[in-house]
Amino acid sequence: MASGKSTIAPILANTLGWDFYDLDREIEKREGLKVARIFKINGEKYFRKKETDTLAEISRGSKLIISLGGGALMSAVNREIVKSSGKLIYLKTSPEIAYSRLRFKRDRPALLFDNEEELKKENFIGRIKELLNQREKYYNEADYIIDTDYEHVGKTVDKIARLIENKFGN
Repeated sequence: MASGKSTIAPILANTLGWDFYDLDREIEKREGLKVARIFKINGEKYFRKKETDTLAEISRGSKLIISLGGGALMSAVNREIVKSSGKLIYLKTSPEIAYSRLRFKRDRPALLFDNEEELKKENFIGRIKELLNQREKYYNEADYIIDTDYEHVGKTVDKIARLIENKFGN
């Protein structure tokens, strides 16, 4: 979450000449609703089933970059789909930098709170840390980890493109 994947992934796909899919946007397109609305109307269990089904379908392709939502890797099935169909790259960011990128966004289901009041910075960062603590063990299973805190998008894209071309085969 807020690691830069929605910015970096399509640029990377374009650089490589590959197809790009943002898993959350693909689900939104198929459902005709934003992710936050899907969560609100149908619940997380419904969304996670759609996420797995969509990931399984998309992953059958080749030469593509898929940007996963922050909670996608919580599912063992999703982790297996990713591992069996490609390589996983974790764009790592600190909770403090994630906060600076997310502080004005209200479209993240994992960051929706009971009251609509503006949260204090420390509470917001605390929620990000809580989510990261739940998810990071799965993120750390990645084939490659890249820190995005203070790296420019172009340099990150170049680094990943070289990684894919040199280590993973193009």
